[in-house]
Amino acid sequence: MSAGREGSAFAVTLRNLERRFGDFVAVNRISLDVARGEIFGFLGPNGAGKSTTIRMLCGLLEPSGGSGTVAGFDIRTEREQIKRNIGYMSQKFSLYDDLRVEENIDFYSGIYSIPREKKAARKAWVLEMASLQDHRQTRTGALPGGWKQRLSLGCALLHEPQVLFLDEPTSGVDPLSRRSFWDLIHQLADQGVTVFVTTHYMEEAEYCDRLAMIYRGELVALGTPSEMKGSLMADQVLALACDRSHEALGVAAAVPGVRDAALFGQHIHLMTEDAATLAPRLQAALEAAGFRVESVEQITPSLEDVFVSLIEARDRADGVQQEFAQ
Repeated sequence: MSAGREGSAFAVTLRNLERRFGDFVAVNRISLDVARGEIFGFLGPNGAGKSTTIRMLCGLLEPSGGSGTVAGFDIRTEREQIKRNIGYMSQKFSLYDDLRVEENIDFYSGIYSIPREKKAARKAWVLEMASLQDHRQTRTGALPGGWKQRLSLGCALLHEPQVLFLDEPTSGVDPLSRRSFWDLIHQLADQGVTVFVTTHYMEEAEYCDRLAMIYRGELVALGTPSEMKGSLMADQVLALACDRSHEALGVAAAVPGVRDAALFGQHIHLMTEDAATLAPRLQAALEAAGFRVESVEQITPSLEDVFVSLIEARDRADGVQQEFAQ
């Protein structure tokens, strides 16, 4: 596989990366390093700055400030070299639905200037990787979403890049196909490919080696999934099981000491500084309001709990700063 520029210890390096659109700061001074062969997750809500960051890393958008490298190439001055040394796949599949599977692979072989002597071998690799050997003559638009997704991944890897960018790649794909897709990603990482993936599916984030959480264009947390749920989690989490949980949510959220409350299936998760103190007060308040409480217990936070907690903490800090400024 193409290794990009030799001598670079990291697949991606960013220092104070910034992108402004007029007065709007879409990406605000992000710094991070991604090791070669790492599966790196980039998490954040819609509009947080994930896709803007990806576009800068892929050489599609010039930074307004800061610096960085991808595959050893400078994101400001060597954008064309970056484009030749990375793979890119977005949630909007770039395949041509009117072409057959084999024709799409041939088309992208031309786009990536695959040498004539390697084209047959690379096509065979994509068909095998995507399990589409028996569907090479199928019109691409007729493929199920999961198969189309694997074909799109294969086309992004035709030129054997060492860094692969996946921008919300499993959006709209069924859970089984999503799991199969992540199995492929882990196989690629085992072969030394660096995978930089944005996602809003928190359960997918568990598959990553390390994660960065971005909110309002700023990096709010960086670490492994275990670190995110351990030392980076400031709040404690209570899981509440009771009848009429949708109605109980408002009552629970109003109990003093609750920083945030959200539905998780039939349960309610509550963020607090002191779970042991809050639990009996919470149960008493709900029972007084006519709800039947089955259990209130402290739990290990999920990544979604962590994300909500970090966002709430950032919003509280911003609110304090705005009040102070006034």
